[in-house]
Amino acid sequence: MTQGTEVSVPFRAGHEGYASFRIPAVVATGAGTLLAFCEGRVDSAADHGHIEIVLKRSTDGGRTWGPLTVAASNGVDLAGNPAPVVLDTGRILLVHVRAAACATEDAVLRGQVKDADGRRVWVRHSDDDGLTWSTPKEITEQVKRPGWRWYATTPGHAIQLSGGRVLVPANHTLPPTGTDTGAEPKYNSGHCLLSDDHGENWYLGYVDENTDGYINVNETTAAELPDGRVYFNTRNDSPSPGNRADAHSADGGRTLVQPFRPQAGLVAPVCEASVLQLREPDLLLYAGPADPAHRALMTIRASADDGTTWRPAFTADGLPAAYCDLVRADDGTVGLLYETGDFGAYETITFRRVPLHRLA
Repeated sequence: MTQGTEVSVPFRAGHEGYASFRIPAVVATGAGTLLAFCEGRVDSAADHGHIEIVLKRSTDGGRTWGPLTVAASNGVDLAGNPAPVVLDTGRILLVHVRAAACATEDAVLRGQVKDADGRRVWVRHSDDDGLTWSTPKEITEQVKRPGWRWYATTPGHAIQLSGGRVLVPANHTLPPTGTDTGAEPKYNSGHCLLSDDHGENWYLGYVDENTDGYINVNETTAAELPDGRVYFNTRNDSPSPGNRADAHSADGGRTLVQPFRPQAGLVAPVCEASVLQLREPDLLLYAGPADPAHRALMTIRASADDGTTWRPAFTADGLPAAYCDLVRADDGTVGLLYETGDFGAYETITFRRVPLHRLA
């Protein structure tokens, strides 16, 4: 099923001054340039430490890539979870998270990290097609409620709705009750960040919180459907049917029509995934590993009914694979930026050009 696709490798672990590259995100600018972001992890593959958001640009649809540049950094601490979005003005926003290098996920979940060192939210922008970036601005107080512990934007691209609103899916954890530590999956929760003035000011949209241990929202991706509703698809680490859940918003992300419910039609391991709404043809795409128990078998699936049911559309190969992001690369092509390797999912971040006719 891979015949007829073109493949390039913009990021390879152990190269260009970084021990590891993780957490891909990709967008197409108004000029047609593809911007591939990820976390450049300097010293190790760990989720904490000295981490920068790095970027490569492609002006030929992802066939080749320019030099690595740093899109966001935080000294020797962490800048991660890139959530880029291209606005109707041409400006590119990059919403992301900062934290102290020593703030491990476990310590944050257990409430052992001071707020100043914990997961905080920042935004910066580019007005020259991703070549240079503005001074970053902190927006934590606008979008993170007191008491929330873990906090992460997307991973993957954010979106601008047809009415102009910017929407960034995100997730957080709640403080525990009783004798719990806070590291239990049932404290995972979801929300989104909204801006109605092109990223100048931000506020919280929906907040999906419960501790039922059934559907507990984690890393989330979003797409605007042709009828204007927003479709959300999330990773679920709690023991519901399958490891995916989804929801819809009819008011631009302010609220959900119903809380997230299981989406057992998407067989997947516990992992991040990506969605993308195509206009021509009218298809909602989902990309993620399709092995039910392991991060492997990167597959694009398609829905013609706004995410109610899904069918396999394209399988990259049977290799290990993990986080990913989707982009409309050009009129005839969808781009898939994903973590993969011959013997482990985190050896490379690879870009694959998938012809639209392979997905319809």
